[in-house]
Amino acid sequence: MSTDNLLSLKDDMVAFIEGHGLHRLPGYVTEDIPSIVWEGQGNPDAWKDFVEMAKHVGAPFVTFSEMTLEREELDALVEEAGEMNFPDEEATELVEAQWLRKYAGMLGYIQLGFVYQGLVFLHETTTEWYERFQTLLEDIESFQDIVIEDHNHEHDEEE
Repeated sequence: MSTDNLLSLKDDMVAFIEGHGLHRLPGYVTEDIPSIVWEGQGNPDAWKDFVEMAKHVGAPFVTFSEMTLEREELDALVEEAGEMNFPDEEATELVEAQWLRKYAGMLGYIQLGFVYQGLVFLHETTTEWYERFQTLLEDIESFQDIVIEDHNHEHDEEE
């Protein structure tokens, strides 16, 4: 997907889903739910095939979830990246977090899903910047886990 904001694509998806007589269920399918991800790389209209498949198998609804980069969430991420790398103001994580500021308020991820014969089928559309945001979040979380574990080991040794 070459666009930085999926808002117009979201509008197209909503119209297409409703045009096929399907209902939208606002909900996000988490990674701990067994699922099958639709592979449609290289086809910008793969989501249409996905919706048509949901209708074909008689799914009564399509789950619909979207993620917008909120300024508050981004500010917290910049702060965490700064604390993680203090006093290095040129650290990769901090520079990356600051670079993401231009995407605040933009829609970067849409997940569609339907259930068929006990399996969840998913279609995900994302922007490049949202993938970088998710990677940065995971990197910072991993770093915080290491710091917390080290801190707990120090307390264990003192006792």
